[in-house]
Amino acid sequence: MVDNRYATALVIGFVLSLLATVYLSVAMGTQHWYQYSCPPGDPRGSNASEFINGEIDEKSYRDTMFTLNGTLGLWWRCIMVPSESLWFKEPEPTMETRCVSFTLPQQFSPKYKYQENHNDEEEDLLRTYLWRCQFLLPLVSLALVFLAGLVGVCACLCRSFTPTFGVGVLHLLAGLCTLGTVCCFLAGEDLLQRYTQTPAGLEGSLGWSLYLALISFPLQMMAAALFLWAARSHRTSYTRMTAYRVA
Repeated sequence: MVDNRYATALVIGFVLSLLATVYLSVAMGTQHWYQYSCPPGDPRGSNASEFINGEIDEKSYRDTMFTLNGTLGLWWRCIMVPSESLWFKEPEPTMETRCVSFTLPQQFSPKYKYQENHNDEEEDLLRTYLWRCQFLLPLVSLALVFLAGLVGVCACLCRSFTPTFGVGVLHLLAGLCTLGTVCCFLAGEDLLQRYTQTPAGLEGSLGWSLYLALISFPLQMMAAALFLWAARSHRTSYTRMTAYRVA
């Protein structure tokens, strides 16, 4: 028989875990982790066509994002380009967003310290591994939550409260992976801006996708705390009750 307090903690923990999973999944699939804002200029001098084709190195697509108010995500990079009209040429064309997804080889490709001479590039191992971690850690976080869900279902089928402690530990690890994703992304962006000459007037800001990932971290930690508290309290109460019956 499970006490009502522990049952309530499990339900609240499940709801928090579900919300955190949804927020993290949306954050992974959207491109508004970091956005650049640059004064209006002539978009014809940029590499917009090469950017859209996707076959372009990091320095080139970053320069294009700087000049065309780009946004960056874990899987996407986007720029603002004039919309194409088939009938006439607008004097002030409407801007639309064009996005290109990172391929799997691009996610694991090395990063470089870009010097004034584009041909003289030094591999940046720290930023390379930060980029790979920001790609892998959210996947690990979702996998841990999924595994915790399987453990919870097995606990319900077996009518045992003991696996709840493992569910809490898995949520704790998932929360740390989510926090690590945000930290790796911010650290990588900071290192890149140190090695890259940005246009005058360029401003960078955090996007709502990153805030969603950041919100999912405390939700996962609160869910982990509820699961761990319920498991530990229930075990203590069960031990005391058993000792009382024996006595």
